This record gives sequence, C-alpha cells and structure tokens, in this order.
Amino acid sequence: MLLSFKTELKPNNRQVSRFRQHCGVARHAYNWGNALILQALEERGTDKTVKIPSAIDLHKRLVAEVKPLCPWYYDSSKASPQQALAELRIAWDRCFKKVSKQPRFKKKGVSHDSFYLEQGSKAKPGINNDGKRIKLPKIGWVRLHEPLPITAFHNCVISRKADRWFIAFTALPAAMRYTDSIES
Repeated sequence: MLLSFKTELKPNNRQVSRFRQHCGVARHAYNWGNALILQALEERGTDKTVKIPSAIDLHKRLVAEVKPLCPWYYDSSKASPQQALAELRIAWDRCFKKVSKQPRFKKKGVSHDSFYLEQGSKAKPGINNDGKRIKLPKIGWVRLHEPLPITAFHNCVISRKADRWFIAFTALPAAMRYTDSIES
C-alpha cells in the first residue's frame, strides 16, 4: 500500500526563484521536445522511414544539442527536464492511441507550473525532512506548513497553484515497511 502526501511549502524569495527556474527548464525541455516530435511527424508525411523519437532519444539530443547552448540548464536538477520529456512522450503515446488530443506547448506564467525532483534510490532515499523543513536537491532546506510523517523519500513533484507552492510524493508508511519485512 502506498500513501501519497501533498503539503504546502513556505519558501523564501531565493527558493521561489529556484522553483521558477526549475519550472522554466522543465517547460523549455517539454516545448523543445514537442517541436522535435512535430517536425518528425511532418517529415514522416513524406518519408515513412523517419522514426518518432522516444523519451530517451529526446533526452540524449537535449544533452548533446541544447545543454551546451543553454548554461542555465546546469543550475537545475537533471531530473526536471528528463521527466518533462518522459511526460511528453506519454502524452504523444496517448494521442497516437486516440485517447487524448495532441499535446500543446506550455506557456510561461500559467498558474499550474510544476517540476520533478529525485535524489538517491528507492532503497536509500535522498530527500530528507526534519519535521519542519525538507531538503531538496539544488534548492536546499525549505520550510513546511505542516510536519510530514515520512522522514525520507526518493522523488517528489513541486507544483504551484496561484502563488502557493506544494510538494507531493508517495511512500510506503513506516509501519508497513516494518511489518512487511517481518512477514517475509
């Protein structure tokens, strides 16, 4: 059984700037990948041998072509653009299966910016909290509005609604982890 948590953060001005920067990197990667897929679909209209790039292909091209030209990519976590490209590819797969419409380009300043962070592994999570604060990679300690029952986890999504920032993650409850290890 997984438990999911979503709680509000209380970032200072510097941390809000870092959050916005991470959102910008994720949005830029998503839009860049979307343009590349649209270009491949256009070329595929005349030449059926053109392959639609996968999320891994998009990420390899992003690292080779975009990151050297955009040094501000290195100021944010590598997981943000990588997850944005994975989400883009999932959106296109849904479109190809006729489950949803074609993905649109993301706009700056829309009230639902978000980005993904990860650190460590599932066995040894790297995002920690001490009850009142949470330590995020590339951002540092950010204050929480309410204490969290989980002290460490592997990944999370930071999102913005209006001018409020939230953190969401899923984790096994500590009691479940303990009882599962006893029963096995």
